[in-house]
This record gives sequence, C-alpha cells and structure tokens, in this order.
Amino acid sequence: MFGLLFFILFTPGASEFLCTSSDLELSYTFCDSTAHAFTFNVTPCNIVDKSDWRAALTWIPRSDITFLTAVFNVWYDGARALHWREVLCSGADDKYSVCGMLKGETVASSFEIKGARIKFPKGNYNIILHIFSDIPESNMIMCLNFTMIVKQDSF
Repeated sequence: MFGLLFFILFTPGASEFLCTSSDLELSYTFCDSTAHAFTFNVTPCNIVDKSDWRAALTWIPRSDITFLTAVFNVWYDGARALHWREVLCSGADDKYSVCGMLKGETVASSFEIKGARIKFPKGNYNIILHIFSDIPESNMIMCLNFTMIVKQDSF
C-alpha cells in the first residue's frame, strides 16, 4: 500500500492538490518526464484575508547544487502576465541554505510567500517553474506547473 502511495505522489504528471477553499484552489504537476522526490504545501488556503502563506518544501535533488536558477512564467486567463528569472545559487556567497547541498541530501525548508499580499483578480493562473542547475540554463533539474484558481476578487 505504501509503495502505491509513493508511486502516485512522485509519478510525473500526477497532480498534487495543495489546498482548496471557498476562494482559492492550488495544485501542481511535474511538467518534465523525471520522477522526483519532492513535496510542497502551503497554508492558509485563502487569498481574501491577505495573510502571508507559509510554505513547506521537501526535496531530494538528483545533482549537487552549486548553481541554481529559477525561472517563473505566469499566465492569467491564458495571457502571459509575468516572466521572472532569479539566480539562487551562484557558487559564491550564497544566501540560501540549499546552496552547496550534495546529490541525495534532503532539502527540508519552511518559508513565507509574500504573494498573498498581491490583489489577484478572479480567474485562472498557471505558473510554470523551471529550475536549472547551471547559469546558462541548459541543465533543467525540475519543472513544475502550478495551477491557481482564484474564485473571487481579492481587492
């Protein structure tokens, strides 16, 4: 039974619901073909009361993390709304604890997401997150497709 649950949670393409409430639904899928040892959750599951979200991440990387670049692409109701690229680990003077971790070590972290302060109009959001293990962004180590459905305006 545990093996089946593990298979479902970490199979590429399997959807993981983060949360659902009267004003918000959050879920994600992997958009690459690699199975990942990865879990992510967020609380509270609302967007109207403007409290910051607390996120918890557990991940076992498949390569050493000397360089790490994250690229976010956000679409709102089918139109591209944001493109954001951030170098998280550059190999020197890195500020994140994940930087310098070795292949197979477990990353377990909690952090705040300030996005709950943004006024989101009602609609469907798709957030594609590409994570690369090098600066020229040629070695993608993970791809996540987040779906966020805002059920009422948060103004």
